[in-house]
Amino acid sequence: MRIWKLALTALLSSACLLAQARDEIKPVGRNNPPPTEALGGFGRYEVKPAVLVGAYAGQAVNEKALASFQRNFDQRVGAWVTAQNAKPANGELVRTLVIEPRMEKVRFISGGVRFWTGPFAGSSRVLVKMKLVDQATGAVIAEPEFYQHARGMAGAFTFGATDNSMLIRVATLAQEYLQTNQTTAVGGSTGWTGE
Repeated sequence: MRIWKLALTALLSSACLLAQARDEIKPVGRNNPPPTEALGGFGRYEVKPAVLVGAYAGQAVNEKALASFQRNFDQRVGAWVTAQNAKPANGELVRTLVIEPRMEKVRFISGGVRFWTGPFAGSSRVLVKMKLVDQATGAVIAEPEFYQHARGMAGAFTFGATDNSMLIRVATLAQEYLQTNQTTAVGGSTGWTGE
């Protein structure tokens, strides 16, 4: 009986390591470059719904992660945009900045999987890009990327709470980028710590 348990553990560990090796998810670096201009030059903001791209789209667990990210993005970026749009516009020509979030890559471990496999399921990871476009000209002002992860062991101890909070943190990074670059174009963190 003991050999059977060891074999199953080895098999699960191998599968998780292969999945992690296949699914390389990380940003280009630690810092996002600044936008081409300060974002305060735009008097209005329009937020597009987040999308899931490439091979990640259409998979139930990834779609669940996208829906959770969208809720968190709406609570943070959406609320900030509503407050900005409520301010009176400066000048006659009011420019609009279009915010287009997209989930480039994701490896999301659901609560059910965490419950049954614990840390053997591996780490959750997400990479989100946010394209900022001048509505009038179509010029891309910035395209920062944001990364977060949740370690497998932490996910196991919290029954998936850290996997879900990863999606909150990545939405917060997007909000911070918008706020930080209002008066001066300085860039911001991708969330990558080099692990």
